[in-house]
Amino acid sequence: MVELQNNIFIPRHVAIIMDGNGRWAEERNRPRLFGHKAGVDSVREVVETARTLGVAFLTLYAFSTENWGRPSSEVTGLMGLLKSFLQSELRTMLKNDVRLCCLGQQDRLPTDVQAVLQQTIAETRLCSGMTLNLALNYGGRNELVQAVRNLAEKCQEGALDWQDISEATISDHLFTAGQPDPDLLIRTGGENRLSNFLLWQACYTELYFTELKWPDFKKDQFLEAINIFNRRQRRFGKTGAQVKAE
Repeated sequence: MVELQNNIFIPRHVAIIMDGNGRWAEERNRPRLFGHKAGVDSVREVVETARTLGVAFLTLYAFSTENWGRPSSEVTGLMGLLKSFLQSELRTMLKNDVRLCCLGQQDRLPTDVQAVLQQTIAETRLCSGMTLNLALNYGGRNELVQAVRNLAEKCQEGALDWQDISEATISDHLFTAGQPDPDLLIRTGGENRLSNFLLWQACYTELYFTELKWPDFKKDQFLEAINIFNRRQRRFGKTGAQVKAE
């Protein structure tokens, strides 16, 4: 059993790329959807652990804009799992004071999934214990394109002067508007890249990569990632000596 270090700092915002479900299943000679179903158990355990620890924002990369290119049977299965998860976890989210938000463009999701998603978002909107962001039909570059378009429209209408556009203005027009940037980004599955995830927000995020595939990533692995995060010095462009003096 992994225990947290003494005087631990709990990241305010943790983001996770939940990778490796399909390969985990293939290693067991099972269909890829079997791995995605197993991954749902990891989602439940990590969400519960994050809530217990006091993580304020947890963002899960659930379905990217590029994932539409997967076999139609896998996409259909993923959408079914998403719908079932939302339906089964609503009561738990309400009990644990978890607010659900969606990052991404929902209009491409199946209409029945959109309906359940919107219902869950509405029913948890007053929860304040933790915000759970599901990144669905999400792509970091697409997010930036949408933000630029919104800013350009405001400039064209005269509601905004282009000279007033700043980093803060751009942040305010992203899907994560009003939320802090991630302190820690975890990626499972052995790949060491961002894969179009939170490209703007992750500029100073600590990155943690593990060979473990998502179905094998549970509470102990989450705690270990936080322990490792706490061993790092976050300098934000300053020297180590400056940070220690603060």
